[in-house]
Amino acid sequence: QVQLVESGGGSVQPGGSLRLSCAAPRVDFSAYNMGWYRQAPGKQRELVARITTVDEREYAESVKGRFTASRDTAKNTIDLQMNNLQPEDTAVYYCHAEYSGRYQKSYSAIYWGQGTQVTVSS
Repeated sequence: QVQLVESGGGSVQPGGSLRLSCAAPRVDFSAYNMGWYRQAPGKQRELVARITTVDEREYAESVKGRFTASRDTAKNTIDLQMNNLQPEDTAVYYCHAEYSGRYQKSYSAIYWGQGTQVTVSS
């Protein structure tokens, strides 16, 4: 059983910072692409950042320069450092893992965390 558990959400003022963490035990980062998604009320879930199996990082245009995604293979966690937060960043943030097909071509697996709330307001 794979369980992804996010933490670090909270409420901050515009311009503030938060650091999210996702515990991903039993997830092999060399086999799974990892990512952070977010979903605001009434909106589709959107990709915020992804980390590939070779530790490449990609970001949504709306967060480039402000957010930094990283992974820690020793702790089996991925993090999202969020700086200069703005009200439009308010959403539930989800950790995501998807099997890359690197080792087994026919195997597929997708996992989601339960989400953590980030609220940015004055």
